[in-house]
Amino acid sequence: MQFGLIEMWQAMGPVAKTVAIILIALSVITIYLFIERQLTFARARKKSLEVAPKLAELMKNGQLKEAQSLASKKDYKASHLARVTAAGIEEYLSSRSSNLSLEEQIESAQRGCMRAQSLFTQDLKRGLSIMATIATSAPFIGLFGTIFGIINAFRGMALTGSGGIGAVAAGIAEALVTTAFGILVAIIALWTFNSLNTKIDVYSTEMENTTSQIVDYFIRVSGAK
Repeated sequence: MQFGLIEMWQAMGPVAKTVAIILIALSVITIYLFIERQLTFARARKKSLEVAPKLAELMKNGQLKEAQSLASKKDYKASHLARVTAAGIEEYLSSRSSNLSLEEQIESAQRGCMRAQSLFTQDLKRGLSIMATIATSAPFIGLFGTIFGIINAFRGMALTGSGGIGAVAAGIAEALVTTAFGILVAIIALWTFNSLNTKIDVYSTEMENTTSQIVDYFIRVSGAK
């Protein structure tokens, strides 16, 4: 028996083929989610770099309503920094119009920033739970194929009445292929999951820094009055 991919596929039983197809589908889903998330992160980075200097200039000049209007534009919806800034300014202006104390105004702005940060972080994490599920379940799906491969190996021994390598080769090959494939899919899913999580941590830190800067700005503005 030859052990090329085609020969091994032809020798595999229906259960092992089904397992292999499921694992292929899971790997395609993982790669798709990884690419889609990378594009989302890149868009957030690009839009934030584009809008950040404009917002800084407007806030420096005390043009809060203009800054809020700019940060709330549809063009900058993908920007994590714009979302946090818009939420903070909106809450600050709203609390100021309600004649709250300066401390309450600042606390309200901070809470607005934190809510926006939490919502945007959830947007960034979209699809990661699927990756985590694939990473943990793929080895067990491969193991399911492994079990049937071993069963086929014993069936080959029973049919031939021999325990030679020729009788069990097909079943053993089937078991090893599904095992290896399941581990490979799990590694890909785990690597992409960790990679994306690392980037999300970076974006979360940037939003926390933006929140801190906005709160400090309002404290300075309030102290100057």
